[in-house]
Amino acid sequence: MRILVTGNMGYVGPVVVAHLRDRWPDAELIGYDSGFFAQCLTSPGAFPERILNEQVFGDVRDFPASLLEGVDAVVHLAALSNDPIGVRFETQTDSINYAASLAIAAAAAQAGVKSFIFASSCSIYGFAEGGPRKEEDPLNPLTAYARSKIATEQALSKLNAPDMVVTCLRFATACGYSPRLRLDLVLNDFVATALSTGEIKVLSDGTPWRPLIDVHDMARAIEWALTRDAANGGQFLAINAGRDDHNHRVSDLANAVAEKIPGTRISINENAPPDRRSYQVDFRRFSEIAPDHQPVMSLSQSIDRLIDGLTEAKNASREVIPADTKRLAILENHMNAGRISADVRWLN
Repeated sequence: MRILVTGNMGYVGPVVVAHLRDRWPDAELIGYDSGFFAQCLTSPGAFPERILNEQVFGDVRDFPASLLEGVDAVVHLAALSNDPIGVRFETQTDSINYAASLAIAAAAAQAGVKSFIFASSCSIYGFAEGGPRKEEDPLNPLTAYARSKIATEQALSKLNAPDMVVTCLRFATACGYSPRLRLDLVLNDFVATALSTGEIKVLSDGTPWRPLIDVHDMARAIEWALTRDAANGGQFLAINAGRDDHNHRVSDLANAVAEKIPGTRISINENAPPDRRSYQVDFRRFSEIAPDHQPVMSLSQSIDRLIDGLTEAKNASREVIPADTKRLAILENHMNAGRISADVRWLN
């Protein structure tokens, strides 16, 4: 099997690649990434990309169709990945997350790729009252990032690709330890600040809902999508990926971290304006059609792995700091140093 993973040098990519290598030891794994976050290694271990057969550097807006020759499956992770980046780089979020994604999918179909997996997001539900959201419920995107995910899903559903199975995994909010950790994710941020300052500052009133999925369980879902055939879900499928019991209020996440790190203080901004990014998600369909690839990491286990990973990094004199782990800050540092343009492209 020959698998191409775009965006493999981000937060999720190293965990996905390691899982695919473990699952298919003889597979030919190819990575394609701009390298914007290549330096953001938080683990003192070996370079994650060593287990690839090939690492190609490039911008998804300039993706070479020739790279798809002989490829059986594409795992498309590449994106400008969060809401603050979408505010700062709204045009680029559209061109990278939507236009480039559709172009790569179309090229994949033309090249005879059999499986295309798109990393979508439950953030497309935005502010959602009235219970957990199912796949067929109305969407309410509140950010450029969420809008880009919806636009890509809709375009993929109309793609003329009769021989390619397309799976859009609407992932819950990512969490857990990775060799390229992000601290601009709610649970990861709470663990890191509790360890470094002894305090968790909840900027909202703590009531918003967030569904969570550990990066290791994201990799399991991607494995399932790689093996899915059209008889199980259809030629095109957009599906919520997570678990029903992994919907949490933000305040509950803070309390769960504090229980693991004795002495942690929690401050909640009771006077904060309502956080409109609040939604619960229904994952029953995923449990029905992917019973052998359900999330297995508990909230407690995700917190433990974050604590262990951050402690190991500190002991190896690689203490994690926000500037190394928050994606918008990294892009702005590149820009201020004259390494990337306002269009988010490498200059030198």
